[in-house]
Amino acid sequence: MDWLTDNAWLGWVGIALVLAAIEVATVDFVFLMFAGGALAGAVAAAFGAPFFFQVVVAVVFALLLLLVVRPMLKNKFMDSVTDHHIGAAGLVGREAWVLQAVTDTDGRIKLAGETWSARLAEGGEPVGPGDQVRVIAIHGATAIVVPVPAPPTTPTT
Repeated sequence: MDWLTDNAWLGWVGIALVLAAIEVATVDFVFLMFAGGALAGAVAAAFGAPFFFQVVVAVVFALLLLLVVRPMLKNKFMDSVTDHHIGAAGLVGREAWVLQAVTDTDGRIKLAGETWSARLAEGGEPVGPGDQVRVIAIHGATAIVVPVPAPPTTPTT
């Protein structure tokens, strides 16, 4: 037992490693802040502080990390506001060609090199093969589309 009291810093480092391993599984930056607190307790132990003071240092440091550093890390790495346009969400706003007439209930379009089932948005006019449409939403495996107006023709003189 004397070894443990003489090397308390090593126990704190072990706790920090266990907390860091848990953080790898959760990826929420909570256990990482606790691990930082445990490392602060290890520093206090290395300087010969009494055990009660080591615990106080570890808890205070972990709380500071949770309240100050964690929000900054979450904002940096857990960006949920930005739409990265991957998957089906990345297809919204793109234009597609009609392969089979698109109505309120059915149709086929060529979108991003693939054939998709499609239907018109509410109140849309049916479009025929060869027309161009714009995707306004994706519901499951069906693209919701609106017709793209034809560009105006200029008279030649």
